[in-house]
Amino acid sequence: MLCKGFSGKKKNKDRMMSIESILNESIIAAIKELYGQEVASEKIQLQKTRKEFEGDFTLVVFPFLQMSRKRPEETAQEIGEKISALQPLVSGFNVIKGFLNLSISTTYWIELLQAIEKSEEWGCTKADENSPLVMVEYSSPNTNKPLHLGHIRNNLLGYALSNILAANGNKVVKTNIVNDRGIHICKSMLAWQKWGNGETPASSGKKGDHLIGDYYVAFDKHYKAELAELMEKGMSKEEAEAASPLMAEAREMLVKWEAGDKEVRELWSTMNGWVYEGFDETYKRLGVGFDKIYYESDTYLEGKETVLKGLEKGIFYRRDDESVWADLTGDGLDEKLLLRSDGTSVYMTQDIGTAQLRFRDYPIDKMVYVVGNEQNYHFQVLSLLLDKLGFSWGKGLVHFSYGMVELPEGKMKSREGTVVDADDLMDEMIKTARETSEELGGKLNGMTDEEADDTYRIIGLGALKYFMLKVDARKNMLFNPKESIDFNGNTGPFIQYTYARTRSIERKAAESGFNCDNAAAPATISEKECSIIRLLNDFPAVVRQAGSDYSPSGIANYAYELAKEYNQFYHDYSILREENEAVKGFRILLTRNVGKVIKTAMNLLGIEVPERM
Repeated sequence: MLCKGFSGKKKNKDRMMSIESILNESIIAAIKELYGQEVASEKIQLQKTRKEFEGDFTLVVFPFLQMSRKRPEETAQEIGEKISALQPLVSGFNVIKGFLNLSISTTYWIELLQAIEKSEEWGCTKADENSPLVMVEYSSPNTNKPLHLGHIRNNLLGYALSNILAANGNKVVKTNIVNDRGIHICKSMLAWQKWGNGETPASSGKKGDHLIGDYYVAFDKHYKAELAELMEKGMSKEEAEAASPLMAEAREMLVKWEAGDKEVRELWSTMNGWVYEGFDETYKRLGVGFDKIYYESDTYLEGKETVLKGLEKGIFYRRDDESVWADLTGDGLDEKLLLRSDGTSVYMTQDIGTAQLRFRDYPIDKMVYVVGNEQNYHFQVLSLLLDKLGFSWGKGLVHFSYGMVELPEGKMKSREGTVVDADDLMDEMIKTARETSEELGGKLNGMTDEEADDTYRIIGLGALKYFMLKVDARKNMLFNPKESIDFNGNTGPFIQYTYARTRSIERKAAESGFNCDNAAAPATISEKECSIIRLLNDFPAVVRQAGSDYSPSGIANYAYELAKEYNQFYHDYSILREENEAVKGFRILLTRNVGKVIKTAMNLLGIEVPERM
């Protein structure tokens, strides 16, 4: 089927308007002429025509039956005839009961493609000095272990969301809060003191975060052995935990840390330094970063001070044991501990302190926390507390709550050493990309070893990232590395390969001396080509929707649909061998813009696309 051509010329203002806006105006004018009544734009129900029917847009005519006083089919027919007479962009129509399917002329789609070609950042809006500032917090690691599979999903979601919000015209500050203090940190420190024998990243050849994680696991093993020994002597589990000498030493170390003990603080600083070097290496490899990093060791005191000020103002109250609480029963929640009886802080105190520092550092309009759904209640409470303490964005904070990620083998446990390490997983993905490519007959033939290695890296990490991001973030997900690397289906490599295909066609056209910019517009284009341009036209709306819904998966699945549609076109139509120069030029131009939009979409997700595959 061909999209019918159009010989008339559009007005200049129409070229600046979306096709939906043009149709809306035409429908309003048609109703006015037919029935003498004004119709508000918001009452017009215009949607994309379903694939099984002919047409581009469908108008629901039932709201106009009271005006026409005719049957739905008759009403749709006369509205269709009137719109066709008023608007030359409408090349035809058909009626299915109370639905009017409108077809748009070839001219519009060709001119739309030319407009997309001229747009450097199609679909994206740049921030200006008046744009709102959105801060996005993600990662939030503990310094007692390396980053793992769960952190990967967190970082990928946070980074992609930051890009999407920026593409919607916001100023964005990407931030991280490092949990670098607390009993869990002291466990690793104590284990290193007892069993480390002075081991360092340099002496062991291990990344610093991996080395410290080993000692966190070592503490847990010794602690469990100690509990078993105490329980063999007749103690209950609870009595053994209370009597544990090892845990008592860890608690004592935490007290010394909070008191500023020089020896403890120096050990803490040294071991955390090893971890930060390891984290930085992992972040760089994963392709994520931050504009500002906060540390709990700095923010918890700020939080204590803010809570005590809230106590003075009567926002909080103190119990007989000297602990400080917030009573949220009037808000439908419960009472929340903010300071323990010994004056030490809890996580909520730290989050309040971090908010205080951030508000001081930046004029935040909206705060987005990328944190797993097991913390839903925590952020309900935090939102209320920040509002009570006077933070203007407190009640409007966004908890980007995402589901857990598991492997086919089941859940992971850090202290038992059963987590999937982020570095190991990235290594495995790159290795799998290499093996898969070689099984398919050496897709990367002709590249230097260095180029091939970098392409395997791009494919492997692209597969990992896309698999993580294509799933609705609110859902728990099962990550299957081998499934994610497939070069067919809804995967990163399939989309990357489609992009590489578009670049190959462009290169071959240039090598042959053909310049599509000089080609005349074709007289007609196929329905498949119209369909691809419609998808390109949808991209700005997809970006807006992903921003308003906080949904990277919307971008991911759009990229797949576009890649799938283009590949079907590629297999059904000749491009470089097309004899008609106008058609050939148009198809190369279409190919170039498919590649451009795929690259933009994947970049929003933090995914690289290779020039060759």
